[in-house]
Amino acid sequence: MRPVRNFGMHRLLASLLLAAPLLPAFAGQVLTPYAAEYRIKISVLGGKLNTRVETTATGYMAESVIRATGMSRLVAGGSIREKSWFTENGERILPVQYRSSDTLSSDHETVGLDFDWDRREVTGLIDGKDFFAELEGDVHDRVSLQYGLMYDLLTRGESGQYQLQDAAELKHLTITNIGMRPVEVPFGKFEAVGIQHQRIGSSRTTTLWCVEELGYLPVIIEQHRKGKRQMRAELTEYEVLSNGPAGP
Repeated sequence: MRPVRNFGMHRLLASLLLAAPLLPAFAGQVLTPYAAEYRIKISVLGGKLNTRVETTATGYMAESVIRATGMSRLVAGGSIREKSWFTENGERILPVQYRSSDTLSSDHETVGLDFDWDRREVTGLIDGKDFFAELEGDVHDRVSLQYGLMYDLLTRGESGQYQLQDAAELKHLTITNIGMRPVEVPFGKFEAVGIQHQRIGSSRTTTLWCVEELGYLPVIIEQHRKGKRQMRAELTEYEVLSNGPAGP
């Protein structure tokens, strides 16, 4: 189930044209609170990915949950749950807390990270073991990465590289804009921009097909390794949420 965890999903996402979203804007916010559901296929297994973003007193909370569905539940019970609390400083998204629990894949990983930007350090627990690392440059967790890319596309444009704190490992990602194309998913038909990210030195690529009128939310998420598709998620439901506090 490693391909699931890499999406950054929940995970990972871009180089676009600068534009403002056509969704209703909330005062002082760039990202629009929403709830979405995706139909997901990982190899031969089927499942659902649910994502949502809510506002907090200091920024945002984003959550993603992956579950197997149908007959796939017989061979892949459990879920992958990830939450990220992050803020914005007028220029970029900064993660504050990250929590994940994986009972779906074989390693059953649990991760808790806390980002201290004043001290430039990240601390936490990974599978019950203490973790510490210094923060050098802008770093995202596996959830805030997607929203950091969306935020950048809506405000100042993307950077060519992003850093991802993936559990204990710091990964350097190269971001590429692969152009516009029409796409069709269960939720509708759109013109989407393809944002591809790849860890430097890795053969695995993640591609997000992002739609401007949905605030650059990806409507299709795909992972390929050595040219072979391992995962595809398609947007099936989308709802704008009212502005309100959620979490710390």
